[in-house]
Amino acid sequence: MKAFATLLERLAFTAARNAKLRILRHYLEQTSDPDRGFALAALTGDLKLRAVTPKLLRGLMAERVDEQLFALSYDFVGDLAETIALLWDGDGDDDVPLGDAVALLSDTGRAGLPAAISAMLDRLGPSERLAFLKLATGNMRVGLSARMARMALAEMGEPQIKDLEEIWHGLTPPYQPLFDWIAGGARPEHAAKAPFRPVMLSTPVDLDQLRALDPDDHVAEWKWDGIRVQAVNDDGVRRLYSRTGEDISGSFPDVIEALNFDGAVDGELLVRRGADVAPFGDLQKRLGRKVVGRAMLDSHPAGLRVYDLMIWDGQDLRDMPHQDRRTILQQADFGSDRIDVSPLLDFGTWDDLAALRADPPSIVIEGVMIKRRDSPYVGGRPRGPWFKWKRDPMVVDAVMLYAQRGHGKRSGFYSDFTFGLWDGDVLVPVGKAYFGFTDEELRELDRFVRNNTTERFGPVRSVAPKLVLEVAFEGLNASARHKSGVAMRFPRISRIRWDKPAPEADRLETLKAMIP
Repeated sequence: MKAFATLLERLAFTAARNAKLRILRHYLEQTSDPDRGFALAALTGDLKLRAVTPKLLRGLMAERVDEQLFALSYDFVGDLAETIALLWDGDGDDDVPLGDAVALLSDTGRAGLPAAISAMLDRLGPSERLAFLKLATGNMRVGLSARMARMALAEMGEPQIKDLEEIWHGLTPPYQPLFDWIAGGARPEHAAKAPFRPVMLSTPVDLDQLRALDPDDHVAEWKWDGIRVQAVNDDGVRRLYSRTGEDISGSFPDVIEALNFDGAVDGELLVRRGADVAPFGDLQKRLGRKVVGRAMLDSHPAGLRVYDLMIWDGQDLRDMPHQDRRTILQQADFGSDRIDVSPLLDFGTWDDLAALRADPPSIVIEGVMIKRRDSPYVGGRPRGPWFKWKRDPMVVDAVMLYAQRGHGKRSGFYSDFTFGLWDGDVLVPVGKAYFGFTDEELRELDRFVRNNTTERFGPVRSVAPKLVLEVAFEGLNASARHKSGVAMRFPRISRIRWDKPAPEADRLETLKAMIP
């Protein structure tokens, strides 16, 4: 645990990406199996352990620490795991293998878990206690993505990151076949069927940037508001992957059944009722379900709108120019009415495309995709071949109501803000945002919260309704689960309106009028 604790600390307090990669690579090269595999799984979110809830951990602390002392400490620190690690009265300093900690959290029954966690915390020092609790709660938050972890692996041996991403979905901790492959051994056998291929991503663009490009060299299509997926049928083995390589086949058996082709295609997963594409909220009801009942399949039928071909009839098309892949795509027979092709847009100038973008034919379009005609299909995010020009976000002026401590590097700041709109003479909460501001603005917001607190609820503070925040968001749905009756998609703080009085903030009826 000592090496794992040091790894988490170094990653959390290192900002530069390349430095993080060096830190992780050094750990993986110097740490023995199976500990390095379990650490890799924890960092990439692939380590599935018995859930340790905040309620369980608070119960352990209630047996050891005065309740008021714990509440004040938690309020000051802002992170439950860190608070417990600091307050725990054990004086152990054992270097427990990470694999033993994983086994405890995997194999211990629910009834015996509190005692087992207490015994483990007694054996560890403060840094190791924090690492163990992060492991137990699944809350790493060290600024390292799963792709970055795979980049570090790619630096350790012959397999390239595209090779690693093709087989990642089939790997299980502690990844012994993976490390053997990196060391010069054979490619893991499971990779033979239905591999995931790294998805090609786009970069944001605006009209001024587009004017420097020749529109004749590009094609454009609608950017549909679903989720980006890769659908694979490899000799009868069918899989549906998210853009990150997560196998989501189980949530969409209707789409899996419709994959009557030989190849791998890139597209958008949507809920479709006939020719109509449903809002994202309808698709969201199916995401993450392990079992989808007949009623849900009937009421929320899923379909695939194809953007591109990667593999087709046994041929790898990724090195072909986009226009050649597109020709094959338009001639392809998918054998199911659940699958269709995203149409290209007819435009001559960027102003023509801007006019189309401003007046899309469906509310489930969030902008346009722009692709060079000569671009090959390259996994990752190469800058230049593909662009996304999203629609302008919707915006409201809302009043800050509550603030909550952040986690990780933000644990010393109030960084999660609940905001509301006027409904009559009452402010009704309508959403929560925790990004969109700079580090300097975060310090200003934190100072405002501390100086205007009216009530405290553990790590949450109620603040005087004085500060107006301009909130931008990508979509809006009616929602019976929210008191306000609406649910925002991707809300973020786009501006702090220090100049605007709270009574002049927007009203709830204004927001509801934006619902498509």
